[in-house]
Amino acid sequence: MQDMDMDFFHRILSVDSTSGKEGALADMLAAGLAGPGRKVETFEVGDGTRNLLVSWGTPKVIFCSHMDTVPPYIPPVMDGDVIRGRGSCDAKGQIFAMYEACRILEARCCTGFGLLLLAGEETGSYGAKAFNSMILEPVEDVWVIVGEPTDNCMASAAKGTKSFELTFSGKAFHSGYPEFGQSAVEYFSDFMNALRSIVFPEDEVLGKTTWNIGKLVSDNPQNILSDCLTCRVYFRTTFESDEMVCNIMKNIAGPQARLRFGKRTVQDGSDIVSKDVAPWQKAMSVKAFGGDSPSRFDVLEGFESKPVAFGSDAPQLTRFGHKILCGPGSIHVAHRSDEQITVRELETAVENYVRMYMMLSQKNK
Repeated sequence: MQDMDMDFFHRILSVDSTSGKEGALADMLAAGLAGPGRKVETFEVGDGTRNLLVSWGTPKVIFCSHMDTVPPYIPPVMDGDVIRGRGSCDAKGQIFAMYEACRILEARCCTGFGLLLLAGEETGSYGAKAFNSMILEPVEDVWVIVGEPTDNCMASAAKGTKSFELTFSGKAFHSGYPEFGQSAVEYFSDFMNALRSIVFPEDEVLGKTTWNIGKLVSDNPQNILSDCLTCRVYFRTTFESDEMVCNIMKNIAGPQARLRFGKRTVQDGSDIVSKDVAPWQKAMSVKAFGGDSPSRFDVLEGFESKPVAFGSDAPQLTRFGHKILCGPGSIHVAHRSDEQITVRELETAVENYVRMYMMLSQKNK
């Protein structure tokens, strides 16, 4: 295998492409990847960012990853075999490994493949949705290989994602006299207790349903009851729970909420189901932001595989007939300050991507 161009990887990592700023990386790559026998195209996403497609002939196999990273930007550090910095494993390492595979295929005079780099994956797959809308008809015979940190295993399945914005409305009052006000923070706490009480079915493939709270805001002073609290709740759903989560969040809020939750009695500690809508439910409103459903992906013979619990652009690329999710790096260091990847992981990924192309090109004959 030819030597990897680690200086190029360093240049990719040196561009701040945190979500919303990935246009600078698209411009750098559009210029840096141009060459004889390559067709370089950029596509506006609509929010000031751009997608990038580099083609060698008419692609039947497309390597695909995303240019944006989560904030904050962390400059690269090459530490022997370890490369640190924002995007090193999510997902600039995938971009680099895929390009290195394309260079090898190009040197072998192969054609019929492309490198698709998308904007906005970390903030809702906006680049994937924009690119998907440009393809008027499904391309059932085209394989798309999506790069994410999967430890160089093929993802057999992935959890879905569902995002909701919650607003709790209270009544501000002096905190020394809480009986005259209504605390939005306490309503939120009651909601959390209710959510913890829900038992989601465990999926035999994807395991447990999980959720996380983010963007939590309540600006009340410490001596005044909160009159408003907003937040996001973000679910990782399974084949067993995806519809259930949507139904719960549809029916949990407002005076006409259809769900009823248990409350614990003081006398014997038993749970009873309330006949009435709880005060926190009446004070709550929900806005659904959608997301992805749980997905199954293609797995090629001879590759290790496993399910994963994170989202990607893959579910949004609905026009393609076949999808593979695979890439170097560990999800356990993605989005962390110590994000990193090793040279060996990148080398394995390059070998894997070349091997995938060779296998898929035989399938396409």
